[in-house]
Amino acid sequence: MAKTETPQPVRGMQSLLGADADRMAAVVAAFDRVRRIYGFKRVEVPVLESTAVFARSLGESTDVVSKEMYSFDDKGGDSVTMRPEFTAGIARAYLTLGWQQYAPLKIATHGAAFRYERPQKGRFRQFHQLDAEIIGAAEPQADVEAIAFAAQLLSELGVADRSTLRLNTLGDPETRTKWRDALHAHFTKHQRELSEDSRSRLDRNPLRILDSKAHQDWPIADSAPGIDEFLTVEAGGFFEAVTKGLDTAGIAWVREPRLVRGLDYYRHTAFEFVTEELGAQSQLLGGGRYDGLVEALGGPHTPAIGWAAGIERLAMMLDAPVAERSDAVFIPLGEQGERAAGKLLADIRRAGIAADMAYRGNMKKRLQRANASGARFAIILGDDEVASGQAQLKDLGTGEQRAVAFDSLTEALRP
Repeated sequence: MAKTETPQPVRGMQSLLGADADRMAAVVAAFDRVRRIYGFKRVEVPVLESTAVFARSLGESTDVVSKEMYSFDDKGGDSVTMRPEFTAGIARAYLTLGWQQYAPLKIATHGAAFRYERPQKGRFRQFHQLDAEIIGAAEPQADVEAIAFAAQLLSELGVADRSTLRLNTLGDPETRTKWRDALHAHFTKHQRELSEDSRSRLDRNPLRILDSKAHQDWPIADSAPGIDEFLTVEAGGFFEAVTKGLDTAGIAWVREPRLVRGLDYYRHTAFEFVTEELGAQSQLLGGGRYDGLVEALGGPHTPAIGWAAGIERLAMMLDAPVAERSDAVFIPLGEQGERAAGKLLADIRRAGIAADMAYRGNMKKRLQRANASGARFAIILGDDEVASGQAQLKDLGTGEQRAVAFDSLTEALRP
């Protein structure tokens, strides 16, 4: 009989166990703590959306839409896409489910997202994101609030001093139009010197040339006109209010004039937290104000700001968290011991005490496994213990062992 070939994992997908999974759980737990502190409501959105949601929000010509999305026709013939990010789906839900009545709405979520791209350090085809949004708030204080949430999350994770907040403004629509025209003129003069990718972006999205990864583009980008030359009074005042708010909150930042968002619905604040510890993949968290997104999806003008962070990338910055462990491990000997251990195990778990049972091997091997698990106690139950109604409680740290009545075990195990 031919041997069945074992299925292999799909490229760019991960299965995690132990410390790697624990690091990701630690990121999510910190995010949830800070979310509650800042008053962001938990929200859930579907993994599958109509392809039009992302095509309209991300732009038909972007690499994400044209090359990276997992899109397919479902059994009803409708084109659907596995979410490549959260914001578009949240904006769709805001429009279609009547969430406007709650504006300004502070919401946060986390989960899997999907992009078909080359897997590399900290980047996978199924990856996981944190996401926070404030929808329906036009005030600069909303920008400060969103950034402060992000900064406190990094502080909770212990990586704040290993990251830098970069900040820029994209101005209002009038500012952006004038700056875009000036950039187009500048890059057109240097068209022959630009990389192939940047030449392809010249007409449709010259702002993206500013954050080109091609080294040959950098001197040309450095000499490009800056946005400050074109800021309207209103846009300049908005950015000043954001920077003063960050200063008041004690959040350090640096100006990064080449930090941009290419799509037209982005306005005013753009920001990212970066680190030097992850090589080329330096961004830990990024976001910005997207006042035009809901309009792009067919809704009314709706100011909004948000950010996203890769859970895998943040997890790579963490030391291995303390492993989860049981408070006690039962070691039953014989049928009577197993029956008694089953009842006592259920009782102490209902009391909120973490416990497990070692079923296999002789006494020595079971004690070794209990020690290796990090448990504080081993509870030994044989025929004699069942007959006396007293278990042998062994302190695995000191080696001390004593008899404890069955009905006193729960209290004896409490820290």
